[in-house]
This record gives sequence, C-alpha cells and structure tokens, in this order.
Amino acid sequence: MRTILQTGAIGLLAVGLVGAAAAAPVPGPARTVTDPKSVVSSQQPATAPTPIAELYNNRAALDAAWSVDGKWVVVSANLSGRYNLWKYSAEGGAPTQLTHSDDRQSGLTLSPDGKWVVYQQDHGGDEMYDLYAVPLAGGEPVNLTNSPSVSETGARFSPDGKTLAFAAKAKTSPISNVAVLDMASHKVRLLNEEKTLDNRWAPVGFTSDGKGLIANRSDVGSTTGSVWRLALAGGAPKRLDAPAADKVRISASDISKDGKSLSVTSNAKGGFDQAGLLDVASGQVKWLAPSPWEQRGGSFSPDGASVIVATDADGRQDLSAYSLKTGKAAKTHLPEGFNFEAGGSDNPFTRDGRLLVGHDASNTPFDYWVLSPGGAAKKLTGFASASLDPAKIPTSRIVHYKSADGTLISAILMVPFGLKRDGTAPAVVVPHGGPTGQTTDRFSRLSVALASRGYVVIAPNPRGSTGYGQAFQDANHKDLGGGDLTDEVYAAKFLTATGYVNAKKIGITGGSYGGFMTLMAVGKTPDVWAAGVSMYGIINWFEMLKHEDAGLQAYQRTLIGDPVTDKAVYDADSPMTYIKQTKAPLLILQGENDIRVPRGQAAEVVATLKGVGATVDVHYYPEEGHGFAKRENQIDSLQRTIDWFDKYLK
Repeated sequence: MRTILQTGAIGLLAVGLVGAAAAAPVPGPARTVTDPKSVVSSQQPATAPTPIAELYNNRAALDAAWSVDGKWVVVSANLSGRYNLWKYSAEGGAPTQLTHSDDRQSGLTLSPDGKWVVYQQDHGGDEMYDLYAVPLAGGEPVNLTNSPSVSETGARFSPDGKTLAFAAKAKTSPISNVAVLDMASHKVRLLNEEKTLDNRWAPVGFTSDGKGLIANRSDVGSTTGSVWRLALAGGAPKRLDAPAADKVRISASDISKDGKSLSVTSNAKGGFDQAGLLDVASGQVKWLAPSPWEQRGGSFSPDGASVIVATDADGRQDLSAYSLKTGKAAKTHLPEGFNFEAGGSDNPFTRDGRLLVGHDASNTPFDYWVLSPGGAAKKLTGFASASLDPAKIPTSRIVHYKSADGTLISAILMVPFGLKRDGTAPAVVVPHGGPTGQTTDRFSRLSVALASRGYVVIAPNPRGSTGYGQAFQDANHKDLGGGDLTDEVYAAKFLTATGYVNAKKIGITGGSYGGFMTLMAVGKTPDVWAAGVSMYGIINWFEMLKHEDAGLQAYQRTLIGDPVTDKAVYDADSPMTYIKQTKAPLLILQGENDIRVPRGQAAEVVATLKGVGATVDVHYYPEEGHGFAKRENQIDSLQRTIDWFDKYLK
C-alpha cells in the first residue's frame, strides 16, 4: 500500500482485492501523483446549500444546428421541462418554441432549402426513435418514418434536400444499417446490409455530387472501426481506409470541400485516438497535431483552409483550428473547461465561418457559444439560472493517485468551502457510466448540490474508462467490478488521506455502470461505504442478457463474454454474488421504461436486500428510460439522493 494512501481507517476486504498489488500497472498518459495534503479547502465562508430546484433552473440541451442562412440556431433544450426544439436568433433575444412533446427530441439536421428541421423522437424513454420534420417557420411536425419496430437516428440531408440518410436499427437486432428516405414519398430503402451480428453503421455525410455517402462501420465493443463509401444507386460498399494488421479503430467526421480528404479519428497511432486526414485515393492517414492526450478530428471550415481538432486532456477539452496550409494548430479563444463542436449531424460552421460550440466548466453551467472567424467568442444561449453565482461554487481540481497495483488513476475532485482539516467531513465517490466512458470536468448538478452541503466529491476515471488509451480502456474486460472497483476504493482512500474526510462517512452513487459499481461496491467491499444510491444499475448480468436491448446484449458479450462458456466471469462480475453482504443503507432509483437496465434489475436488488433485513428503499419513475429526462423527475431523484446521504452520512 502506498504511503500517501495509508492515512485513515479504510481497510481492503479480501473479496476481490487480494493480490491486486502484484499485478502490473496499466499504462496511460504520463501524470504526476497528487499529494493528498496539497488538496485545500478555500477558507472563504461556506455558502448556503444550493436549492435543488435552482440547479435545474439551469437548463440543459441535447443538440443544436444552424439554419442554412446562419440567422437561426435550432436547439433541443429543456426550457419547458422537456427536451423540445427552440429557435434562437443569432443576433440574440428570446427563443421561440418549435415543438411541444413529453418525449425527448434530438439529432437535428436542417434542409438545404432552409424550410425544414428534421429530428428524432422516442416514446417514454424507450430509445425507439422515429424521424420527424417541423417547418423552421413554425407549424405541425410530420412523422417521416412512423416505424415502431425500427429505430432511426443520426439523419443527414443530401445536397439537394431530396434524400435523408440515417442509421436504421431493428428493435430485435444488435446492429444498424444505413438507410435513405425519399422526402417526397417517405419511402425508405437500405444502402447496405450488415452480415455480422456485432457491427453497426452510421452515416457521416453525402459527397458533394450527392451520389455517394460516407459512413462509419464499427463493432459494438468500440475496438475496431472502418470508413466506407456507399453509392446511392446501389452496389457493394467501398472501404476507404487501408485495413490494418491489428485491431484499429478509425471513424470519419467530415468531408473536405473537394471530396479528396476526410477528417478522421483513429487509434492506429499507439492505441491513442488522434486526429488525422484520410486521403480518399490512397487510404492513408496523415496525423495532424499529435498529442499525448486523446483527440478527435472535427469539421472542415467553409473555406477548406482548416479543420477543427478537439483534444481531451485529462477530462478537460479544448478546440484548435489546424491550418492545412501551414500545418499549425491555433487554440480557439474559449473559456477554460469543456469545449466541443455543436451540431452532431450538421456542420457547426455557417457559410461565413462562424463556429457553434458548447461550453461548460465545473462551476459554470452549460451554454452554446458562437466563435467568430476573428476569434471572438459570444455566448448565444442563457441556460444558466441568474441566481447561480459561479463565485459561490467551488472549482474542481484534477487529481491523480495510484491504485493497488500501481496503476495511475485520474479523478475530478470538488472540495467545499470552509472545511477544517480535522477528518470529520462526509464525502461521496461518483463512478461514471459506461464502462466505456469518461467523467469529464463539466458542470455537475450532483457535485454542486453535494459540495454546497459540505460533502467532498470525487469522480474517478478507473480502468475501463476512455480518454487514456486503448490498453487502459480494455483493462476491465472480463473483470467488471474487479480492478476498476479497486480504483474506486482507492479514491476513497485518497479522500481520507487529505485529512478532511471521515473514513466512516463515505458514500457512493452513480448511474448505469456507475449504478452497477455502486451495487458492487456496497456488496463486495461493504466496510468501505456508509451509504449508497444506485441509479438504474446492473445487479445480475445473466438476467440483463435476457431482457436488455439486442444491441446492448452484443455490447455486454464484448465486456464479459458468453454466459455459458464464461459463467464464472458472469458470477464474479455480478453484484448479485455479493449483495447480501451489504451493510450500507441503499437507495435505488429506476425508470419504468429503461431498455438498457430493465426495471427487473432494481426489483431484484430490493427483494434480495429485504430478504436479509438490510436497509433499502426504491423509487420508480413512470415514462422514463435510461436516465431521467423530465425536469420534475430530475429534481426529485437528486433531492432523494441528497436526503439519503444527509440521513446516513451526517
């Protein structure tokens, strides 16, 4: 055990953690271990607890896209408590609501003639999406696909606006193909037919002549990927990247004006995602601005002179414009935090070169910004509550600590104002979802709510996370809740080593895989945790495989294998194996319509714990899927979480 982690009374249980120190550390980017004593609580007076409802007065958004003339930005935002479409003038002013629905709407693309906004909408959180069109000038939406058994997502218009391309996934299938819809007749046809059961296709965009379509093909485990050209007239797909000898992931995000190059992201360079240009003729990749951190290739500027590169440095993301002439990258003039290109389906640039971006930070709620060609950045939306002062919210800090086997782990830490270094403060560990995901340094209502109430909050990126290379991402395969749980336990140990936190007052909460990790933690390492809140978390991989969506079944197999041949892995990696050992009071929050973690998972946890006399409670949310989209349910779930921790950690 490392010296810096010995402070405090947290002990390692034998279950799952014995022998971890003998394993070889998992490689990742070079970072410096943080001295826990360097963590400081600002001694400005502690602020009053931020009201939960006020946190949700900070609106959120799912997607945004420019109108063709650059005069409007259409945003999927929850200004009314539901994720509906709103139209913002690029000159500023109050937005106009375009759609009204209880169901979430996203995946925006605007027709080349400027008349239509196409979007995707599911039903009560079931993730079975139809494509709709609504006039930009206002009017009634039209359901373009109306297909209950097929989910259509990621629509793109052809240059003439007559055709719509999208990913089509049958409800009972694990894979998706690329389909096109005739806007006049609404007839749909497939452009390809995937023969395997573990690869999916998604459109990138049409070629300038409208005769071809660039598409990405990737396996469900995100370990391999390739780039293809599909002909609208039919015929076999043509692969554009040069096949690699080893497993390599590559995906395209945009097409150059002359059609000769694609902006791509690939991990062919040492297992780390890097931005590059794929030469369509040769299939070779030119790397743009190599970094020790993972990158993503973005959109070409309208004049074709540059391409956007996003660099994720330890959970904080910056955007740069890479000049294709000089080969130099210039960082954009945006506030520090997490910055990204807006507009998942459409190009984020206007014709005159204005760039639409999203920005937030640990103490600054999310908004869309417009970056002018001259470099000036202007906030477009006003999602933040006027009563929320960033100066009264602690800023986060990225810290690094070593886990049991020496693997270096990054985490985002938020420390309340006015704490004494006397080992009395409560704390909460927040594992992220996925596991193929990353906690980024963004505005978190949960963290702000907890920190303003005196809780130290740490959100680790354990092995299995993205952002730290392929080897790190693969390090928890067939070991879910093993080494990655150890990394979460060592986050708790880091907290006590700061001298602020009471080792007997540490809770854990997360959603999806974070909910799984919460369940695994309280069962497998019961003496570490004083309370837990699991949101839509997995308890039993055997049962998950029977009831989850077909695509998620395929993803699950990439993580832990086959339930017959890998039965021992399924047993070892299921919280159900350990849950009866739970000592911490546990709260379960679950959506009724969740296709990723079905309702039965929550019911199984509750029944098992009640059977052994453990303290457990549960709340189900009707008409909610995986994650809570309706504002009243978001407020309620966070309030229940806070109340639970206040009851058992204070």
